[in-house]
Amino acid sequence: MSMEMMAPLMFICVLAMIFTGFPVAFSLGGTSLIFAAIGIQMGFFFSGWHSFFGLFERSFGIMSNQVLLAVPFFIFMGTMLEKSRLAEDLLETIGQLFGPVRGGLAIAVVFVGALLAAATGVVGASVVAMGMISLPVMLRYNYQKELATGVIAASGTLGQIIPPSVVLVVLADQIGTSVGDLFRGGLTPGIMLAFMFAGYIVVRTLLNKDIAPALPLETRQMKGKELIIKVLLVLLPPLLLILIVLGSIFWGVATPTEAGALGAVGAMVLAACNKRLKLVALKDTMENTTRLTCMVMMLLIGSTMFALVFRAYNGDLWIEHMLLNMPGGIIGAIIIANLAIFFLGFFIDFFEIAFIVVPLLAPVFIEKFGVHPAWFGIMVAMNLQTSFLTPPFGFALFYLKGVCPEGVKTTHIYRGVIPFIIIQLIALILVICFPQIVTWPLN
Repeated sequence: MSMEMMAPLMFICVLAMIFTGFPVAFSLGGTSLIFAAIGIQMGFFFSGWHSFFGLFERSFGIMSNQVLLAVPFFIFMGTMLEKSRLAEDLLETIGQLFGPVRGGLAIAVVFVGALLAAATGVVGASVVAMGMISLPVMLRYNYQKELATGVIAASGTLGQIIPPSVVLVVLADQIGTSVGDLFRGGLTPGIMLAFMFAGYIVVRTLLNKDIAPALPLETRQMKGKELIIKVLLVLLPPLLLILIVLGSIFWGVATPTEAGALGAVGAMVLAACNKRLKLVALKDTMENTTRLTCMVMMLLIGSTMFALVFRAYNGDLWIEHMLLNMPGGIIGAIIIANLAIFFLGFFIDFFEIAFIVVPLLAPVFIEKFGVHPAWFGIMVAMNLQTSFLTPPFGFALFYLKGVCPEGVKTTHIYRGVIPFIIIQLIALILVICFPQIVTWPLN
């Protein structure tokens, strides 16, 4: 077997192991060690195992990476806001605000989903929180099951794109650009997508008033000045926290890591002010943060091993040659890259795609095609956001199904997300055709 065949074979073997259900971090590391041993035995690497001693330095570099230190802080911030039930207060209050409007609860879900996205930055946490809080309420007031489940799943995926997002922190590290640039670049597409969701709900309820009726008058507990005061008290503190975190990054006052630490402390302060900083909530938050952070670090070490061996087989040149010789030039390369990421998003999590696929594609698009790193990162994030919604394997669908009450079937969820998938595809096409949507805050 020639050395040219080893890189494609290695990539196929990794995907095969992942699709069988074997842990991704160990699939990457194990495949890398096996192919390194094969290469040494076949004489492809003349310096033997010495070729891979750089792995230890790279692993140490991962653990001392100040940018990645922001990951546990942002996870802690979002989880604390969720565990202290501040998200529940938001939905209840905003639901009362939009209650007199047809589809008001669904619009409230989009609005609160966008805020939760900015707070958590993790799709699973947003979808589960919104599903547990809002779905029973919408069903109680005779919302169509498809619309109710669709809007929850779609709003939950906004955590991919709206900053401050764990997803964008990881992408920035893998692409080699600043977290602040990705945060600034993701703000306009994220807000645009939220307004597109809300606009669809408004149009849909105008055409069919029975699918999302207004709340009955007797259920609107707060009115007039009382409601306005409640909205301000519930909405302003988390919104102010998010603005402080983002503003400190945008204005260069703090690094993403320092801003993440500020957000984590701020979330605890908000919980304490609402008398909800309980030991149980704090323990659950720390456990969830530790678990997810450990997963990210193990994946990163496994992907580093994979990248080292893959590049030793000139796998990066294979990817570059394939994309540069694609019919249609950069347009053909964008289409193929998006299709590959979209397909992989059905089966493996964002972090796994970020650590396996993005480092292989980013150098070609940024260095050879000359695209803006922030635009490339936002395009990848929006693509995955769409694939996480797409039946039959979209991750957001499974997260939502796990918290659905009895009577809500998987088919309701599948049918409900289709209009939102179309909206997301339209938004993705707009971002691809008009990069200025992402890059204008960076100029």
